[in-house]
Amino acid sequence: MTGEGVLIVGAGQAACHLAGFLRDEGYGGPIRLLGAEPHLPYQRPPLSKAYLGASCEAEALTFHGSDHYAERGIELMLSTEAARVDRAERTVVTSGGERYPYGHLVFATGARNRPPVVDAPGVLGLRTLDDATLLREKLALARNVVVVGAGFLGLEFAAVAAARGVGVTVVEAAGSLMARAVSPVVGEAFRDHHEKAGTVFRLGSTMDSVVPLPGGGCRVTAGRERFDADLVVSSIGVVPNVELARDAGLPVQGGIVVDEWLRTEDPAISAIGDCAAFERPSGAGRGRIESVQNAMDQARYVARRIAGRDDAYAAVPWFWSDQGGLKLQIAGLAAETDQTVVRGDVGGRRFSAFRFRAGELTAVESVARPADHMTARRLFAAGARVTAAQAGDEGFDLKALPATV
Repeated sequence: MTGEGVLIVGAGQAACHLAGFLRDEGYGGPIRLLGAEPHLPYQRPPLSKAYLGASCEAEALTFHGSDHYAERGIELMLSTEAARVDRAERTVVTSGGERYPYGHLVFATGARNRPPVVDAPGVLGLRTLDDATLLREKLALARNVVVVGAGFLGLEFAAVAAARGVGVTVVEAAGSLMARAVSPVVGEAFRDHHEKAGTVFRLGSTMDSVVPLPGGGCRVTAGRERFDADLVVSSIGVVPNVELARDAGLPVQGGIVVDEWLRTEDPAISAIGDCAAFERPSGAGRGRIESVQNAMDQARYVARRIAGRDDAYAAVPWFWSDQGGLKLQIAGLAAETDQTVVRGDVGGRRFSAFRFRAGELTAVESVARPADHMTARRLFAAGARVTAAQAGDEGFDLKALPATV
């Protein structure tokens, strides 16, 4: 690495913690963070829960105050948008024309909301602090809302709205909740949970039009149904921010392509977090993982590598979602599975779904069973072999299975 130090494009979870981990690992060179938003780096998960529900304020979301970065020798440049990477000169050029050199460049550019199916006034998204602040203001005045998308974020928003006494209708193209992420048994348990809180679901349906109403609000058409709403929230996934890497001539395939050391084709450039496409475990193939855990693990790994350690990246993926008092925790990656075994009480919404492919455990989805989740993470980390019969037997102690790695 040259004496120009580490330049991190992005100021979210992965970027902020990479800078801190670099200092923890003893890295003494210059560290710069370029963040497009004006806010100090902040946590995103509470945006759709505590912050939206007004149980915390924006100040509580920041990772650190501005003094922290100065004390650790981390140069934080907010409201600064990277526009171009000059790989030959090892320089990043901003939209304002400033040029910042680097010894090692890290893309931690994250992702942005996928454009709504119908892009109309009054259709809002939730990704940033500014998004959440606007939604919080509008939700305080709303009587009825329509949420498009029954993924984690859409359901978290729906739970907050329902808890405030707002009428909620969720329109989802798939036939079940969180269809791309969880097994049908888990999706049905959460559907029952949300319906008991008053949320109405229209599955297998898409938003066709949004028309403003004379007295305020809008009318949403989905198939043959129409819904009047004060607020429409689109939550149909995200698009990784790969343009800087692509325009710099680096491979992009559903994300910025990185190797087992999280390096791009250019060894002076790495990518981490929501924007990085890497070979995922459990045969899930190349792709991205959108989670705080992934951002933290990859930031920690790249900090160690830049500081001089050279082992390949390996971490057990895990996720969580809090939806109206019911917690979902996932360890591993299900991908394509051919068998699901349930352990616990489905009717009481306290159970775990063990997902298998060709006899191999690939993921464990735990509903209000935190002990199962922690056991699953230990099993994956140890490479322990779990059979379907063992997973389904409440009397069998999974923690007793021997490690193979």
